[in-house]
Amino acid sequence: MAKALFSVAEVARLIESGKTLALAGDERVLRQLPRGNWIGGTTPYFIGDAGGVCSRDLIHVTELGEDAQAAQIARYDARSIERVYIDAATAAYSLIIIPAQSPTHLRFALGAPSFERFAHRPLIGWIAGIHLDDLGKVAALVFDGRSGEAIADGAVVLHARLPKGKVAELAILNIFEMGEGPDIKFEKDGFEAREAVVGGVRVNWAKWLEQKQADTRLPLVADYLGTRVNVSFQNVDAAASVVRFYAPVFVGVTYRHARPVRDYAAQFTRHVPADIGQVTFSCNCILNYLYSELEGKRTAAFTGPVTFGEIAYQLVNQTLAYLLVNDAAGT
Repeated sequence: MAKALFSVAEVARLIESGKTLALAGDERVLRQLPRGNWIGGTTPYFIGDAGGVCSRDLIHVTELGEDAQAAQIARYDARSIERVYIDAATAAYSLIIIPAQSPTHLRFALGAPSFERFAHRPLIGWIAGIHLDDLGKVAALVFDGRSGEAIADGAVVLHARLPKGKVAELAILNIFEMGEGPDIKFEKDGFEAREAVVGGVRVNWAKWLEQKQADTRLPLVADYLGTRVNVSFQNVDAAASVVRFYAPVFVGVTYRHARPVRDYAAQFTRHVPADIGQVTFSCNCILNYLYSELEGKRTAAFTGPVTFGEIAYQLVNQTLAYLLVNDAAGT
């Protein structure tokens, strides 16, 4: 596909031609689309061909293409989301969208690593969001294009098959590394923490961050089975002694505050593999978009929705998640 961002009329024509699509856009424009073989989620922020952009009128289009055969759309809720990896077992990859702050979002974020058949097949996707001016006013939504229904709590998933000789590979581009500060551990799983064990000492976590003047634009970084995973700060409420995150922290995991990043664009380019090839899907975090001032800046070969969380097997933050479809080894 020559471009990534389309008008409502252009997307409608793609749907009516029978294309299988994953879409991102403002609620108003997604509600105007005809029924068809598509899923969608709300966000007005994108990385387009010319760089980062905020638009309530354009729609980002990911076309699964001819390689993706017999793509099946499925829906889940907070009770059934634990089946997503079981259902993905016969797919080459699955593309998922979940609305931010919904019960399904919370269940997936906290439980995904314990779900049956976790990470046996690539599961990639994103957490749908809203315009930041609308925080507290409207809800994020996902769409089942078969019915046109907008869903405030649930997940929509495209389970895609590939022809023989093709293989899907999921990857994370994470420019953040563990800093030199103390180890940080938590005694409860969750999206918020009142206490933390910092360098072996239990502390009031919010007050400790305030006293240290910690830069909470930088995430916590942990090693999850050999992969660096970020947990981003949502806010620090020292008066209420609570710190809230955009992804959960887990008991038994060691975190550290990330090293500062001076030039996001340069660091990003440095981390992109030289032989990356054709990117089938990618998404980038709203915090990268904001803190690194990505509006108008290109991010190498990547275009896609800017999200309230990325899904790369499980929920991650302040990363770029992407999917490649390549020839299998030996073909």
